[in-house]
Amino acid sequence: MSSGATTMRDLLAENTMTAAEALIVREDTGIRCLACGHRCLVKPGRAGTCRVRFHDGDQLQTPGGYVAGIQVDPIEKKPFFHAYPGRDALSFGMLGCDLHCGYCQNWVTSQALRDKQAIATTNRIGPDEVADIAIARDAPVVVSTYNEPLITSEWAVQIFESARARGLTCGFVSNGNATPEVLRYLRPYVDLYKVDLKSFDDKHYRELGGVLANVLGTIEMLMEMGFWVEIVTLVIPGFNDSDTELTQIANFLAGLAPTIPWHITAFHPDYKMDDVGRTPPETLLRAYEIGRSAGLHYVYPGNVHGRVGALESTHCPSCNNVVIEREGLYVKHNRMTQPGRCPDCQAEIPGVWEDQPPKRSTGSGIPMPLY
Repeated sequence: MSSGATTMRDLLAENTMTAAEALIVREDTGIRCLACGHRCLVKPGRAGTCRVRFHDGDQLQTPGGYVAGIQVDPIEKKPFFHAYPGRDALSFGMLGCDLHCGYCQNWVTSQALRDKQAIATTNRIGPDEVADIAIARDAPVVVSTYNEPLITSEWAVQIFESARARGLTCGFVSNGNATPEVLRYLRPYVDLYKVDLKSFDDKHYRELGGVLANVLGTIEMLMEMGFWVEIVTLVIPGFNDSDTELTQIANFLAGLAPTIPWHITAFHPDYKMDDVGRTPPETLLRAYEIGRSAGLHYVYPGNVHGRVGALESTHCPSCNNVVIEREGLYVKHNRMTQPGRCPDCQAEIPGVWEDQPPKRSTGSGIPMPLY
């Protein structure tokens, strides 16, 4: 393994793999890329909207063979609250994104080639090495995250093939700008899928470089295809925090399944949006009530640890008793004795559960960078 600061262009030249045939369509004037909802027609010598999938004159090339970040995280940080609670996940990310959110917390990696200030450190690594690290760190889950994983799906699949051969579970943390083709490509390898539902206003989505309908369609497809899905909405003052918009999101999710966990997380100033204040806990509590009123069973205020009472914990939708007690990203007590059952009334708690889960977090609850 070697590392060093590099430009995206250097990285693409040195670390590429041919795009999967399932994710391209050859046309007269170029290659149509199906890795994300933009469906770019990439002409010879050009790159797609993501800037990382490019036409070399013969094939569509996509990054592979490196990570721009890899660390052990509490799985609650992803956030997945209904999968392997209290356990660690090995998280890896690459460079690039198909959106350009002005508040991105991972902009140094996601906005490479769009922003001259985005200079990332990269590490060459093989798929087996990633899986071996997860085993060594006792992390039962491997997650592609930090940038947009859809645009590097081929590399993620290589890693996931190795991880699954070792009995590990794999996940995506994504903006949800997918296509049916890429979801079918991922389904044999990915069980957990978190989607950032950033807004319910198409105008806002287009400001970020996306289309609302694509993301809503992705969530619907993920549910139909049997992925375990959790949704996150970063609640930003003045952007998506109105009662109307939060109600629209909650109603949409409840209409698909009241059991979808909805994480409503607090914004903090970052990147180009440093002139907007932090989301107050009161806003998250209001969003929580909206979600519950819409019929959602699991609504989790986040990023304001200890300031929303017991709402970070998982409650049984039947008897309302605490099943998994959390404080921030730390599981203080997992009371579940049978996978997916309330220990008090035996009501079903949907998710991806271990037969013998830890009673509390196995780590410190603090992310641990590896390189």
